Amino acid sequence: MSKHIQFIQVTPEQLQNAIIEGVKSQLQELKEHFQPKQPNEYLTRQEVAEMLSVDLSTIHNWKTKGILTAYQIGGRVFYLRSDVENAIIKLKN
Repeated sequence: MSKHIQFIQVTPEQLQNAIIEGVKSQLQELKEHFQPKQPNEYLTRQEVAEMLSVDLSTIHNWKTKGILTAYQIGGRVFYLRSDVENAIIKLKN
C-alpha cells in the first residue's frame, strides 16, 4: 500500500515557504521552552556550610544521616549543588 500526496495549484516556491514557516514556528516553540542543562557544580564542605549558614559539624551530621550525599575526589569531599538544593526542599516539606 503506497501513499501519495498530490499538490494541486501549489508552486514549488509556495511549498518551500510553507515548509520553512512550519520549521520556524517549531523552532520558536522549542526555543521558548528550552532549558539548557546546567553543568554539575561541586561545592566543598565549607561552601555548603556557608551557603546554609551552619557549622561544619552539621554538614557532617547531615551526611551521616543521609540528608546530604557526599562525593569523594582525590581524598577531598564535595557536594553537588543540586543535591544540596534538593535536600533543602525535602526538609521544608
